This record gives sequence, structure tokens and C-alpha cells, in this order.
Amino acid sequence: MNFFSPWHLLLVVLVALLLFGPSKLPELGRGFGRMFREFKDATNGLVSDEQNQAAPARKEVNTNSSVEEEARK
Repeated sequence: MNFFSPWHLLLVVLVALLLFGPSKLPELGRGFGRMFREFKDATNGLVSDEQNQAAPARKEVNTNSSVEEEARK
């Protein structure tokens, strides 16, 4: 199901142009661009934090398993 067609996008742009005027639209576009960039940076930061926290736990598991293997020998 396709909810949005090119006509819907054209209608939204036309309504935005009527509400805000041609002088405010570039400012709104820059504001949305900054918002999306900050959101992307924040989500990338969260992902890298989770990976950094998970990496030491994996090392501990590997260290413990190698110690157990040495004890068996």
C-alpha cells in the first residue's frame, strides 16, 4: 500500500509555503537538517558506547575459557 504519492508531497510543500512564506522555508529546512544530524550523531554515539561496553565482557569470557583449558591439561 502506497500512502504517499508525489501529489501528497506537492500539497505539503504548497501548504508550508502558504503558512511560512518563501523567506522562512530555507530556515526551516536548515533547522530540520541540524536536528537530523544531531539525532544521527547521538544514535551513532550510543551504538559505539554499547560496542565498547560489550568488548571487555567478551575478552573476559575468552580469558576464562583459556584458563579453564590450561587447568584441564
